Amino acid sequence: MRRPIFLVLCLAGAFALSACEKSRKADVQRALDDINVIDDSNLSDIMLTVADPNEAVTYFERASKAKPDRVDLQRGLAKSLVRAKRPEEAIVVWQGIIGGSQADNQDHIGLADALIRTGAWKQAGEELNKIPPTFETYDRYRLEAMVADSKKDWKRADSFYETAAGLTTKPAGVLNNWGYSKLSRGDFTDAEALFGRAIRYDSKLFTAKNNLVLALGAQGKYDLPLVPMSQVERAQLLYTMALSAIKRGDVATGRGLLKEAIDTHPQYFEAAVRSLRTLDNNVTN
Repeated sequence: MRRPIFLVLCLAGAFALSACEKSRKADVQRALDDINVIDDSNLSDIMLTVADPNEAVTYFERASKAKPDRVDLQRGLAKSLVRAKRPEEAIVVWQGIIGGSQADNQDHIGLADALIRTGAWKQAGEELNKIPPTFETYDRYRLEAMVADSKKDWKRADSFYETAAGLTTKPAGVLNNWGYSKLSRGDFTDAEALFGRAIRYDSKLFTAKNNLVLALGAQGKYDLPLVPMSQVERAQLLYTMALSAIKRGDVATGRGLLKEAIDTHPQYFEAAVRSLRTLDNNVTN
């Protein structure tokens, strides 16, 4: 009688050990899965920020095909296509995401952004209208401002730009856009102020520096602004100022600024040399 009892106990022990082993393996697999998700997330962040845009597209294309249920990978692909200056392809991906069950308001913003980059302003506006007014984000209002600009609805554009600038700690980009909007309307004083604000938030934003010079030149102010600039940037800004002066009919001032740009540039400044040569030839003829 003891042997059967002993065998039963041994079998029970074997099953218990087997169950424990399976449980341990399951725990290990879950832990590995968690690590893989974390690694994927970290890699996705890297691909969306510092990686070469085309390499990021390749990564997300491969990853989203391997895991088609992962909407985050599809979003990464759409964003990477935009970074790689392939917005038409990004639109297709965003539309696929929005057609699924996991779409959210941010996806509509992503699609609107891609549409704007292709010049599809009307469709972009329609996409933004699908987002409830309670969803207030920097990206949403930045795009709303651009769409309003495209309609020349200046009052709404200014309101959206102001709201967007207040929703981010890095408003240099949107302030520069707002300034350019003012510049295109002929509001040169307001544009000058907005470009100055943008530069104070980001002293490396050359686009804002160049736009500031355009705003000054449009007012007949031909002194470079007191903003941080490298020697190369100084030469380029002098060149922009020169072209602004010539456009206003201040040819002598423009010629002097072109010469100063050529002398300032640490290397051969081909564009400025060519412009000065063209200007002198026209005057001679």
